[in-house]
Amino acid sequence: MAAIITTDADFIVKLIDVYPDSCSNYELNGKTIKLGGYQMLVRGEVMRARFRKSFEQPEAMTPGKTEEIRFYLPDVMHTFRKVHKIMVQVQSSWFPLVERHPQQFIDTYKAEEKDFVPSTQRIFHQKDAASFLEINVLK
Repeated sequence: MAAIITTDADFIVKLIDVYPDSCSNYELNGKTIKLGGYQMLVRGEVMRARFRKSFEQPEAMTPGKTEEIRFYLPDVMHTFRKVHKIMVQVQSSWFPLVERHPQQFIDTYKAEEKDFVPSTQRIFHQKDAASFLEINVLK
């Protein structure tokens, strides 16, 4: 569940495998590679809020209104080893991987510099508006 103060935004969700601080370093091509605390991106995906209900009929968000933004990270077979941690990051920009977003319900490709405005996104976690990430476990 999320709310924004503008009419559109990008939501980037990343699933990360965090190596324990005690993880041993290793040598590669004469260089020492530090693995303790390493954060390996397992999966990341972008959802433009305007497509939260339909890709065929984009819809502006209402500023300040809490809404569900549901999307799926494409599946990937990954093993989280014992003592590793699972980290989830949610962010609103992944530039330059994804083009800048004006944070407004306008045609991004026709946006001028003045159309790019700051925005605040809130991700909720309380009982009546809980956000979650569902992960399939293969046994």
